[in-house]
Amino acid sequence: MTAALVVGSLAFDDLDMPSGEYRDVLGGAATYSSIAASFLVLVRFVGVIGKDFGEEHLDMLRARGVDTAGVERKTDGKTFRWHGRYSKDLASRESLDTQLNVFADFRPKIPGAYRESTVALLGNIHPKLQLEVLSQVERNPCTMIIADTMNFWISGEPKTLSEMLPKVDLFVINDEEACQLSGKSAIMSAAREIRKMGPKRLIIKRGEHGAILFDDDGPFFVPGYPLEEVLDPTGAGDTFAGGLAGYLAARSDRSTNAVRRGMFYASALASFCVEGIGPKRLLEVTKDDLKARLDAFTRMVDYGGAEMEQCVTGAPNLFEYKGQGPLTEPLYTAFAAEGNISIGTAVAVGRRPCLRRDGCDGRGAEARRRLDVHDPC
Repeated sequence: MTAALVVGSLAFDDLDMPSGEYRDVLGGAATYSSIAASFLVLVRFVGVIGKDFGEEHLDMLRARGVDTAGVERKTDGKTFRWHGRYSKDLASRESLDTQLNVFADFRPKIPGAYRESTVALLGNIHPKLQLEVLSQVERNPCTMIIADTMNFWISGEPKTLSEMLPKVDLFVINDEEACQLSGKSAIMSAAREIRKMGPKRLIIKRGEHGAILFDDDGPFFVPGYPLEEVLDPTGAGDTFAGGLAGYLAARSDRSTNAVRRGMFYASALASFCVEGIGPKRLLEVTKDDLKARLDAFTRMVDYGGAEMEQCVTGAPNLFEYKGQGPLTEPLYTAFAAEGNISIGTAVAVGRRPCLRRDGCDGRGAEARRRLDVHDPC
């Protein structure tokens, strides 16, 4: 069954923001990720809560199609709680208090019905627990494992983290964590070192500046959606990861272009998250809201690549420029079959094909769509 498994924290956050002080805000990395993934697929949630976690929060998740049977309630303790203070520009934050409570002894138990989930998203829990989850997940060619981590585990559990990374299809971390893990200060160098550690693909999140995918097809950049007002960036990165997990869980395509398209979808969702305190704004988003933002996002990155290339080469088609005549669809198909086609941003979001130095002029658009989709199922 098409579903996303999300494993991680549910929490209460106390937030000191430029806009005010907010207490007992529903939080937790897996909470944001589950809400984001639920826009497209059934979500199977594995986490732990204490006696103080109201049933109304679980009811809200269930109403969105989140299966909470995997959420364990411990009546002898309290729910994970975090207190943070943000700077005036929201660019940095200080942790004032962290109470792990019942989360300190969290041992994920994956119900049998959850084990064949299409995508598994492992939140930034102890890498030993991530490995335990992986040992319980039933993998097939369609399964995608996405994992996150945090500074604490990078410095405190490097050996266990190194055991986990080769088992991951997509590793998602922020730029600060990437530099810490790799020992490099430049993002490109950091990505190269991290990919040597084993993950098939790597996404480095850069907050309002977007995210970069690194894989065998080369780097790919997705910008952050520009907003007039940002209130709370707390769950933005987890919303991005959950949105991407939901997008990929909803389809069997595991190609690079599927991940690239999913990144735009995830970035659009994350842009909603920061417009409210906690997950409030994210919970208000309708399908029409999301479609409108995706349309706006698409227009924002559609650069009219064919016209740009013509300015560079002075010819309507690079094959013509090389004296080889205009590109035809059969020739395009053959060219693509040799692995020489690279797809630009405009194509990745489903807009006007770009004329690239590889000779793609869009006349083989339907062929390209077929070639870009790798369906292992």
